[in-house]
Amino acid sequence: MTTPNRRTILVTCALPYANGAPHLGHMVEHVQTDIWVRFQRLRGHDCLFVCASDAHGTPIMLKARQEGITPEQLIERVGAEQRSDFGGFDISYDNFHTTHSPESREVTEAVYRRLVEGGHIRRETIRQAYDEQAKMFLPDRYVRGTCPRCGALDQYGDSCENCGATYTPADLKDAVSVVSGTPPIQRDSEHLFFRLGDFEPMLREWTSAEGRLQPAVTAKLGEWFSAGLRDWDISRDEPYFGFEIPGEQGKYFYVWLDAPIGYLGSFLNYCRRTGLDFDRYWNTGSDAEVYHFIGKDIVYFHTLFWPAVLHGAGYRPPTSVFVHGFLTVNGQKMSKSRGTFITARSWLEHLPAEYLRYFFASRLGDGVDDLDLNLDDFVAKVNSDVVGKLVNIASRCAGFIARGSAGRLADRLPDPGLYDSFVAAADSIADAYESRDLARVVREVMLLTDRANLYIDQQKPWLMAKDPARAAEVQGVCTEGLNLFRVLVLYLKPIMPRLAAGAEKFLRLEAQQWADLARPMLGNEIGTYEPLATRVDPAAVKALVNASVENLKPTESPATTAQANAAPAATPTPAAPTLPAISIEDFGRIDLRIARIVSADLVEGADKLLRLTVDLGGERRNVFAGIRQAYAPEQLVGRLTVVVANLEPRKMRFGVSEGMVLAAGPGGKDIFLLGPDSGAEPGMKVK
Repeated sequence: MTTPNRRTILVTCALPYANGAPHLGHMVEHVQTDIWVRFQRLRGHDCLFVCASDAHGTPIMLKARQEGITPEQLIERVGAEQRSDFGGFDISYDNFHTTHSPESREVTEAVYRRLVEGGHIRRETIRQAYDEQAKMFLPDRYVRGTCPRCGALDQYGDSCENCGATYTPADLKDAVSVVSGTPPIQRDSEHLFFRLGDFEPMLREWTSAEGRLQPAVTAKLGEWFSAGLRDWDISRDEPYFGFEIPGEQGKYFYVWLDAPIGYLGSFLNYCRRTGLDFDRYWNTGSDAEVYHFIGKDIVYFHTLFWPAVLHGAGYRPPTSVFVHGFLTVNGQKMSKSRGTFITARSWLEHLPAEYLRYFFASRLGDGVDDLDLNLDDFVAKVNSDVVGKLVNIASRCAGFIARGSAGRLADRLPDPGLYDSFVAAADSIADAYESRDLARVVREVMLLTDRANLYIDQQKPWLMAKDPARAAEVQGVCTEGLNLFRVLVLYLKPIMPRLAAGAEKFLRLEAQQWADLARPMLGNEIGTYEPLATRVDPAAVKALVNASVENLKPTESPATTAQANAAPAATPTPAAPTLPAISIEDFGRIDLRIARIVSADLVEGADKLLRLTVDLGGERRNVFAGIRQAYAPEQLVGRLTVVVANLEPRKMRFGVSEGMVLAAGPGGKDIFLLGPDSGAEPGMKVK
């Protein structure tokens, strides 16, 4: 087993946005990062882990306004929720701060001042998207439309999720404001730009270093370099929640400038609390290692914009940026209507966090592929690996030691070669951890687990125990088994820290480090065994899904579009109802929501249908409605209506319809779309 030289490491993961509590998509990254950090600490390295709540931007300003509170109150509440939920998943930050802090302001202003002094900031009057109805300039991601490069529909105003192209909102086709649903106008405003092109030689050299980035990321960067690096707009006009730009009137730093600076702000806060030297990590020429873990949707910012900003401001760039894919649940993007948009808190209320940590690890490789949380596979994996194999070793051996040997292990191992072979796997497993191939870690540990169980099966201590003369043999076999169990648990300690702590307590060991593998437990007295893991009940998973459906709130934004059926407009009924009465509980199961019609299009081959794109307060759906004879498409854009949001999907020959708009009238030209009173907003529940 190789003993590594002590390293100095600083690790971050992407800052969770402070407009909502964490969901399982967040947990993929934070769990992956935490496992890597715990491994480094277990090896004896000086590894610090900092993060922060990303607390600025238009979405926070608008959500606070919607809730009738200040942005400061919103980010304080959400920040507390984030700390609680990440803590429930045993994410071991050394510091979790906020970007709305004195430290972040200090570093942001210092970075900006240095960039200005270096000649890397320029001014330009630009024509910018402006929402006349909302009376505000629109952030890039508050304009949506058709990608100008690949033609993908419903893309953000700064980048295409389909082809990866970057552009400005003005480049979008058929653009609409997400705030009001109306087409934005273009209005002049002077903005400040970061000269990204100044740093192309530096970026090409930095990104091409061997092992710096994953191959898929390097390939994508090649496309961006070929397309040319464009200067980056770093300012926003009021109204805006963030830091005002010194010396500018009504101008604020764009959140994508001060958000990554939040890494430095959080670390500076930690350094001032602990006396650590900030410059030791961030000055140019530092031998400390700095790693960012991020999702693949923010690669451009972290591999081009961010290293250039650091370099221009006199700081060192990160050692590496590690990218992971997205989370799907049961093979699909997370959906509230299907109960698979699962918050971290809901998971904690129904299932152990550690089991999800293990499952994520078993699926996370070193690439950028998406990860699927199939809930049936989750149950089977945990019950088989953790309960049926791993802790089964301890439960099989502990009783014999307690009954036949007064709780004391033997003084020697009957098969030291077997133990040595388990220890010999340490370098391979460490290499898998280091390269973030957690799936390989789990595979290799489970192969060893099978060998340990096979050893016990072959030795059959339960048969030996029937003969008092073989008591020493029973003690030896079970001592061997518990030593193998200890090695396996130590290998999995970064993934399952609570199980490891329980095993250490049972075995009466101090907190174990990687170097402790070489020394077997001999002659030790162990404690009374208590179950270290229990089987996952499928009923608990079902309850989790049901709770996730029930927890749907109109102010939340789902991870993806939820599907529901479309249906033709209802035919009027006589004054006396002809349908059987329903209970209030039956009515309560119908999820009626206010929706804004973002776009309306004719459907080729259907003379009664219009294809509507509706906004349910951040969630968009496609709906086919039989109202073509009554409305021209352009009459509908921007209108509010009522949508049935929880119907089953309905596949039509024109596509899948994901909702039903409500209308009244006999049909044909005499059909009238229902609409709410003034003051209603998209996403509100009709009660």
